[in-house]
Amino acid sequence: DFMEGSVRKKGNNWYYRLDLAYINGERNQIERYGGKTKTEALESMRKAIYEYETTGQLMVESDISVHDYFEYWYKNYVLVNLKLNTQKNYRGILDNHIYPYIDSYKLKSVKPGTIQDLLNAEFEKGFARQTLGIIKGILNKGFEMAVYPYQFIKNDPSSYAKIPKYDEKEWRDRGDLKIISMKDFKMLSTIVQPSDPYYLPMMISFQTGLRRAEVCGLEWSDIDFEEETLKVERIMINDGKKYVIGTPKTKASYRTILMGHTLSSLLKKMQIRQKENKLFYGARYISNDFVCVKENGSPVTPNSIKWYTAKLRKQTGIDFNFHSFRHTHATMLLENGAKPKEIQTRLGHSRLATTMDTYAHVTKKMKKETVDIFEQMLHKNDI
Repeated sequence: DFMEGSVRKKGNNWYYRLDLAYINGERNQIERYGGKTKTEALESMRKAIYEYETTGQLMVESDISVHDYFEYWYKNYVLVNLKLNTQKNYRGILDNHIYPYIDSYKLKSVKPGTIQDLLNAEFEKGFARQTLGIIKGILNKGFEMAVYPYQFIKNDPSSYAKIPKYDEKEWRDRGDLKIISMKDFKMLSTIVQPSDPYYLPMMISFQTGLRRAEVCGLEWSDIDFEEETLKVERIMINDGKKYVIGTPKTKASYRTILMGHTLSSLLKKMQIRQKENKLFYGARYISNDFVCVKENGSPVTPNSIKWYTAKLRKQTGIDFNFHSFRHTHATMLLENGAKPKEIQTRLGHSRLATTMDTYAHVTKKMKKETVDIFEQMLHKNDI
């Protein structure tokens, strides 16, 4: 009963595939890096078959490089299973934060220390905790899958790596979150005309705390004027020049929130305006159901919001980005006594801790006020 095997080329490398003994009646196939040429791959395959037939085990560690393995993983796992934004994010991290350190290493010669050095070096260069978190996540997932199901190596060298301790003071202060004052917001809302494609996205985000991609993804069917609610259930992402519709960031990001009367009546006005534009442009109008569109009906995309924001920053000298509207919305609510749990739901954070950490500067002030309330009570009662 001779063992079956085959080789094939993927990218610049050759892989061999083997049919092993059935497990619980399931076919048990593995594919492994065989070398740079067909001859090498056939040779690796013969060795593996010999080893398997004599020991019943397949433990040849392969000679694949970190670069070739992670490209294989990217193509077969990341592109198949993860969202477009995540794919692009991972692509950048691999190219800029992982390969420069270890791409030419053989996968099997990477030690826990190698991974720790990489994280330490990135930390020293001043990258944010969030960036280091993503780097570590990619290394963990990639190496873990190299052990199983891909069986390129026996042990995962990344499982011991730790992100260096960040100084907690480093948590964002007001400047870092780019919160804008009411004075600055008033200035922006006089400069930006209602006919401007930037106007509605700015108003929606400022009054609801929606993220940029969520604002762009809003459709009229998500707005309930009767109940004055707004639903978040899709996002818009730019892929080069095109835009695609995706699903929100996390489960908590799917949400229905109350709009104030101000926003509700502004949206009604804008809806009428769109109908007028449609008549005016006639056949040249681009029809869709998006809430935020340009005069001719074409959707406002995350990229165009980015472009307008940069233009306004230059024009006004106000240091803000589109996310500032979300942060300012949340900060104003917290400072004016809204319940943190409500704000968490409104923003679509999965955990209350995220909300509280992000707005630590405000919560400090709230703690002080809390103790003052108690002090006043003591004084009132002469205790």
